[in-house]
Amino acid sequence: MSLSTITALSPLDGRYATKLAALRPIMSEHGYMHRRVQVEVAWFIALSDAGFAEFKPLTTGARAYLLGLIKNFSEADAAAIKEIEKTTNHDVKAVEYWIKSKFEARPELEKASEFVHFACTSEDINNTSHALQLRSGRDQVILPGLDRIVLKLREMSHAFADVPMLSRTHGQTASPTTVGKEMANVVMRLQTACEKIAAVKIMGKMNGAVGNYNAHLSAWPEFDWEAFSKKVIETPEPLGLGLTFQPYSIQIEPHDYMAELFDAVARANTILIDLSRDIWGYVSLGYFKQRLKAGEIGSSTMPHKVNPIDFENAEGNLGLANALLKHLSEKLPISRWQRDLTDSTVLRNMGVALGYAALAYASLLTGLNKLELNEEALAEDLDASWEVLAEPIQTVMRRFGVQGAYEKLKEVTRGKTVTAEALHGLIASLEIPQAEKDRLLAMTPGSYVGKAAELARRV
Repeated sequence: MSLSTITALSPLDGRYATKLAALRPIMSEHGYMHRRVQVEVAWFIALSDAGFAEFKPLTTGARAYLLGLIKNFSEADAAAIKEIEKTTNHDVKAVEYWIKSKFEARPELEKASEFVHFACTSEDINNTSHALQLRSGRDQVILPGLDRIVLKLREMSHAFADVPMLSRTHGQTASPTTVGKEMANVVMRLQTACEKIAAVKIMGKMNGAVGNYNAHLSAWPEFDWEAFSKKVIETPEPLGLGLTFQPYSIQIEPHDYMAELFDAVARANTILIDLSRDIWGYVSLGYFKQRLKAGEIGSSTMPHKVNPIDFENAEGNLGLANALLKHLSEKLPISRWQRDLTDSTVLRNMGVALGYAALAYASLLTGLNKLELNEEALAEDLDASWEVLAEPIQTVMRRFGVQGAYEKLKEVTRGKTVTAEALHGLIASLEIPQAEKDRLLAMTPGSYVGKAAELARRV
């Protein structure tokens, strides 16, 4: 059976392949190889500038050629590395050999070929490559996906700031809010979550087999290898990696920043699960309709249905993403003694975790863009829920010292169908100033929204 979008084992590379086109070049094995080449080349060029008599600074032409290996890295190049790996049975060594093969017929580079991967352990290349992948995945896919949702929700917050909506606490009718305010709540939560994701420092180390520069110092004992490594890692691309230097490690970078990043993404996803379920419920209540798309079928047997599938797909994929992100954040910071290999195969699934998240963001945004507010249903729901005005009535009663205010309203409203007439009769009998009676008598469930509209517009 040949590999295709129909035969792919993962739906990310099958059914949903086209929706993840932006993530695939970054988080795939091709992307991993590309970053390994970038790290090896950056280290090689930096070594030529370190002042060693044995490795003179590279010419401008040689530097341009090496940077071209990164810039022009192709699927054919990745396939060539995989072919070498069939012999080496070592993926990092295959990258090293591929780079050296590109030195052929270039005497300047051939002479210096042993400085490719000089004093490096595989993890010096791998951890920095993973860091580059994660930085790109975060900055180019995850955060932009979340930002698009934030922008849509902010637009809804402002557009529906004044549209009253019945709240439901514990599933029961409660003090009204506005549709815009409920969207604004999510905007604020998501903005905070995005700030946490963006603030994570993406770290890298290049300090040898157990983190002590052993091999480096055996070659040049007087050289400040720690400062050199820091410079390579923190110098902006293309001559450096533009990461944050990790000064202490075993053979592997501790992965604590990865756990922090994955936990931060999972928190954002949890907020979106909450939103997906709420919108699903509002669609069920009729608060929102969904715009129809020509040719779409909601149910194979019930022609009237327009199912909220985008929110259901988002919820399901967010759950998958968080299950993987949780495992990554719990497993990766743990390594037996100075190194075990359990992190290696797990790290290859970072793209799967982020892929399910990115897929969910796209589904959720599609669903939000289909929504149409049903103000008639919202108004009907409010008009059938006059009991929610028990709260302001008893609060005003308390203000004026009416004894047993809460208990009196509880007796009139709890578990009963409450009418406007019943509440107005109660208000008329209260021993409070007439102006306050008039204010309460003018109040309706739809007008009792507090600062909701103001808060929605402010977001």
